[in-house]
Amino acid sequence: MPYHHILVAVDLTEECDPVIHRARELAVSNSAKLSLVHIVEPMAMAFGGDVPMDLSQLQQQQFDQAKERLDRLIVKYPELSREYSHLTYGQPRQEIHHLAKEQGCDIIVVGSHGRHGLALLLGSTANDVLHGAPCDVLAVRLQNKS
Repeated sequence: MPYHHILVAVDLTEECDPVIHRARELAVSNSAKLSLVHIVEPMAMAFGGDVPMDLSQLQQQQFDQAKERLDRLIVKYPELSREYSHLTYGQPRQEIHHLAKEQGCDIIVVGSHGRHGLALLLGSTANDVLHGAPCDVLAVRLQNKS
């Protein structure tokens, strides 16, 4: 069954290149539309929501930096377009699932490190996205840097 709309979720590091390459191959072989998403997690989530100071300025800087990196990625990969690129705040799993439903995507492509031990117990974005996804999920194995 061919895919019609592919959503590729990236972290905007160099490690996302293999994820984009795989999503692009899938899009070409299926003549599918390719959408891109990056989620900026609220800084308060890193502190368990209990933050004694205003992080809004730092959060805005983080969002602006993510926008710059997303723009560079779009320039690097001409098949990606601003029209189908999404940058949003929130919890990655929820936002990726929401966008996939909203955009009518039939597959989500994410990167995965294939972690073991404690890192596996702590989970990953790829694992989170897999559970409860509204469509197929392809986890592209990334090389662990040692």
